[in-house]
Amino acid sequence: MNLGQQLAKARKKNGMSQEEVAEKLGVSRQTISKWELDETVPDIYQAKKLAVIYHLSLDKLIEFDIETEKIKETIASISEETSQKIDWNKMWSQKYPVLQQYKTEVQTDEYVQSLKKMLIKLKKDHGYDDQDAFLVLKDILASIWNHKKG
Repeated sequence: MNLGQQLAKARKKNGMSQEEVAEKLGVSRQTISKWELDETVPDIYQAKKLAVIYHLSLDKLIEFDIETEKIKETIASISEETSQKIDWNKMWSQKYPVLQQYKTEVQTDEYVQSLKKMLIKLKKDHGYDDQDAFLVLKDILASIWNHKKG
């Protein structure tokens, strides 16, 4: 979530209109709109006042990671054609070496039948195509992982 989205979310959560916030800050409604559309950004004094108005700490109000946003934007901008040219397993293996190592250590045939059954069930029960069924299964595994970590 970018800064503008964060500002709009905080304003709406507090049940305020752009006009109400603008009045409290002594700026125009258009200024609030420009902040929320990421056309401009509030200065530090205005941001602090916004945090007070929205009952948040300044850190919480502007909580977003510019590096994460850049990564998200980059991924979103990759065309399907370009995506097909990338060896994603090789790319992720650079960060997670186990993606290459397991191939010599794990008898994957033992898991294939169970996974195939799950994919078939997902496709049958929900009408997913192959890719969507794989993505759902990946997401289910990720939720198990995240629950284990939390």
